[in-house]
Amino acid sequence: MKKSILSIMLLGIIALFSWQNINAQNDKKEKRPMAKTDAEWKKILTPNQYFIMVERGTEPPFHNEYDENFEKGYYKSAATGEILFRSEDKFDSGTGWPSFVKPADMSKIEIVKDNSYGMSRDEVIEKSTGLHLGHVFDDGPVNRGGKRYCMNSGALIFVKTK
Repeated sequence: MKKSILSIMLLGIIALFSWQNINAQNDKKEKRPMAKTDAEWKKILTPNQYFIMVERGTEPPFHNEYDENFEKGYYKSAATGEILFRSEDKFDSGTGWPSFVKPADMSKIEIVKDNSYGMSRDEVIEKSTGLHLGHVFDDGPVNRGGKRYCMNSGALIFVKTK
């Protein structure tokens, strides 16, 4: 009986912290200059873009549009059209997701704590909207700064240049 009560209390505490984390992210999103309601984003974004950016989903590794794209160009936000990453900063991380050593302009993104799924990670969001782009890790090429901006293809649109 004591174990059951402890289990229920533990689940309640976990649920409370999860709910607070989700609400903190949603509160942040609503106060941003280009933020929209979920219903407005649903009208603008494809179902996959909405899943990744608004619902903070992740696309499958190795089965996404830009993992193996190494053409010259830039990657813009699927939500706003802002240029977020450039092809010269992209590298093959072997993870199955498009990876970059740095963003095109640090002022266009923001790094926030993501404690979902029992992990503590650094989430990359679009600064003007608060929408999810991916995560950043410290296991990138050392000679290029050591960062790996691991992005979801579904949050990006590639524009080819000459």
